[in-house]
Amino acid sequence: MTQQRGGPLQGIRVIELTKVWAGPYAGKLLSFLGAEVIRIESEGSLDVTRIYGVDDLNKAPGFMAVNPQKLSAQINMKSEQGIALLLDLLAKSDILIENLRPGAIERLGLGYERVKNVNPGIIFTSMGMYGAAGPLAYQTGYAPCFAALSGLSSVVGYEGEAPGGMNVRYADSTFGTAAALASVAALRHRNRTGEGQFIDVSAVETMTSMMGDAIMKSTLNDEIQACDGNRHAEMAPHGVYPCQNSEWLALAAKDDDAWAVIANTIAASVGKPELATDPRFATLAARKQHEAELDSLISHWSTCQDASEAAAELQHAGIAASKSFTSLDLISDQHLWARSFYPEVSTSDGNSRAIVGPGWKMSRAAQIHAGAPRLGEHNHYVFGEILGLSEGEQAKLAEAGVTR
Repeated sequence: MTQQRGGPLQGIRVIELTKVWAGPYAGKLLSFLGAEVIRIESEGSLDVTRIYGVDDLNKAPGFMAVNPQKLSAQINMKSEQGIALLLDLLAKSDILIENLRPGAIERLGLGYERVKNVNPGIIFTSMGMYGAAGPLAYQTGYAPCFAALSGLSSVVGYEGEAPGGMNVRYADSTFGTAAALASVAALRHRNRTGEGQFIDVSAVETMTSMMGDAIMKSTLNDEIQACDGNRHAEMAPHGVYPCQNSEWLALAAKDDDAWAVIANTIAASVGKPELATDPRFATLAARKQHEAELDSLISHWSTCQDASEAAAELQHAGIAASKSFTSLDLISDQHLWARSFYPEVSTSDGNSRAIVGPGWKMSRAAQIHAGAPRLGEHNHYVFGEILGLSEGEQAKLAEAGVTR
């Protein structure tokens, strides 16, 4: 019996053979949809996020952030008994997600063909930098590699400057989201046809799929997309501008009327009524031609403004504007708290803490109530209730190091 948490994936069991962020993130999304997600871990092969920079492997912030609502069972996959035990578990599961190093899953004897033999309906989701097949499938890498190889990092930066790259977590999370989506789609297919399948998810291809406009530009116009900061081909101004206290204001003018409102707001503050009729900025074409001057002018005004107050004034006038939030702003955002975006979950030490929830609300949502698991916290449930092993059998496996 899978644990019943409600949600559209109630009754679905997912086995995770994953490391670090992208694979666990895929499992996290499925757990938020109600699936029972079981992480397979062992003392001899701990996820780096469990141990990086902490003394207590059950309280590592990185691990706790990406593994709430999951179960943890210990299986030593370097032993034949461990592999046999895992195959027994896969026979009673619906989805396997793995993002181990290229070739590792086959070397363990857990390739798709073998798993399919014990469970023909299994959804086997394999995640790799270049995917599971192709001339470069043997290579591995982390999120900065995904972003760089997709071309995405080459367009992140300001005009005329070297690319600045991007924060690593976005590539991992995007990759993980793609894997979760493909897994759910394959599950839908299995429910309709009875057929399981192998899913090959490539991090590079996932990130490259976000570069469609740049690829089209190169194909049609023989033009390589360059860094352009926050600029937009059909809007000006369109960017973020410095404010007081090291804060930033994001704003965009969708048309000439919107610019007139922004110009009047700035003019009222700095005493330059002629700004609204300045021919350099009167039309989109003119603003694009003088965009550097436009950004400089707005920045000169914004540096004397409180970001929240300026955003509120512009929003009231119908302008798309907002303070650019920091992590501290997000944590204290009353709107997010009012929408229960930070659900309270129970932790393994009996306390409770808020976590970052999913970006959706469902009228028949899954319950989100559990934090990240302690290492092996659910051994008894997995080996006893799911696999039907007696207390004595479980004790022997633990003594032999199979379930540690």
